[in-house]
Amino acid sequence: MLLRRVRFLTPIALFLALHTALIAVAPRAYAQSRGSTSSAGQDLVARGRALFDDQQYEESIQTLSAALLRPNNTKPQKVEIYRLLALNYITINRKDEAESAVRGLLALQPDYALPASESPRFRDFFSDVKKRWEADGRPGLVKESEPAAAPVTMQHTSPPQVDRHTQVDLTAQLSDPQNRVTGVKLYFRAGSKGKFDEVDADVTAGTVKASIPPDSVKPPIVEYYLLGIDKGGLPVVSRGDASAPLRIAVPEPAKGWVLPVAIGGGVALVALGIIGGVVLLHKSSPVGPPGGQTSTVSVNIGQ
Repeated sequence: MLLRRVRFLTPIALFLALHTALIAVAPRAYAQSRGSTSSAGQDLVARGRALFDDQQYEESIQTLSAALLRPNNTKPQKVEIYRLLALNYITINRKDEAESAVRGLLALQPDYALPASESPRFRDFFSDVKKRWEADGRPGLVKESEPAAAPVTMQHTSPPQVDRHTQVDLTAQLSDPQNRVTGVKLYFRAGSKGKFDEVDADVTAGTVKASIPPDSVKPPIVEYYLLGIDKGGLPVVSRGDASAPLRIAVPEPAKGWVLPVAIGGGVALVALGIIGGVVLLHKSSPVGPPGGQTSTVSVNIGQ
């Protein structure tokens, strides 16, 4: 009789545990899914400027590259993004990219000049590029009457989960009617903090291939994005970016089952380990691709 009661109560205890866990997670998952929309509107320009001031030049470039591809930038915002990109590239002595950034700025605002308070190194570089740009006939000068360039798109599906310390092979399809993209770079990092590492992707007939090395594939997640650049090294198209990277779950080896449950536009991964007796709940930090939050709830019924 006691054994029959235990068998009967175990599914009930499991259901109650799941119900309690999902109620606890749902408001947070919903709030985070709502917050992800507002986070997309964060001031990336200010963040890029702060990183430049902190001498984190590579991180500043990555952030500003993401900002440059935002569709609703105003003209003053674009000018500031190009200015900061140029300052970053000049500082780390990447002159070709720096010149491309200055030319992009001048195409928007031909009479632009750095203030006298700026470093002579920066002012001289801007002045020299402006002379060359004008001698070349002001190429790229933005005119309202001219049609917009054909859009460039990149299609890619992120794998939902991979085993730790395994190479992650990625493939994307590039649509570029005017052949503006001259290269694609893959940026990746283990976890959600720190600088992204960078490798060149292979692009053949519109197919992009790149791999995240095994050493960077560690629990709980690996983050990455793909960035297409033009001949001057400036961003043209991306799939994900430094502020909203793509994410792949990298689980720790564990016993039990994992059940996906939809919650408020996101997904809760409910891990179950059943031994029998007491219900213990553990909630970990959310991981998952931008636009959908994932929370993990471990439910153990143990002695």
